[in-house]
Amino acid sequence: MKVKICGITNTEDALKAVELGVDALGFIFAKSPRMIEPEKAAAIIRSLPPFVKSVGVFVNEDPKRVRQVAELCGLDIIQFHGDEPAELLAEFTPRAIKAFRLKDGSSLEPVKLYHGKVRAILLDTYSDKKWGGTGKTFDWALAVKAKTLGFPVILSGGLDPANIQDAILTVRPHAVDVNSGVEERPGKKDHNLMCRLMENIRRASI
Repeated sequence: MKVKICGITNTEDALKAVELGVDALGFIFAKSPRMIEPEKAAAIIRSLPPFVKSVGVFVNEDPKRVRQVAELCGLDIIQFHGDEPAELLAEFTPRAIKAFRLKDGSSLEPVKLYHGKVRAILLDTYSDKKWGGTGKTFDWALAVKAKTLGFPVILSGGLDPANIQDAILTVRPHAVDVNSGVEERPGKKDHNLMCRLMENIRRASI
């Protein structure tokens, strides 16, 4: 089970997550309480050991800026979390993953357009007020259905130490993505919660 901790804003949290066995760290470059400046993200990424993936999160951003930030930071993966069309993401293959905010079964229809354009899909909770970071789960039966569409599935949306085992056992995703569920406050991770999260993920993955 691959694990991504998103919303990283400081080196201390990044290195603790790595120490605990996290596979990828997410850096948000879109408007958010967890937004980070590219220069600061680049410094954190340079401090990481090899084989830990860095993921940049963008929402409806100018492709030119996405490329500039990706080059400056040395991003391994680019997560598109807005309404970006499949044709645009094809320009970033094989580094692109696409987030979809699920409301009901119809939310899965657009996913089919991204075949051959993205490495994986990330499933998050729909909100008409936020692009992400709602802290709320969605119906995981939709994630199970999404697995039949032929993409590796990254499960997100309201995951925390208390529900992560149920989420994994229900969906069996390729990876999980956790943000607010392991925070003291937006942008600052709770190291004890991250530790509990990883312990529970390991129990569920046995």
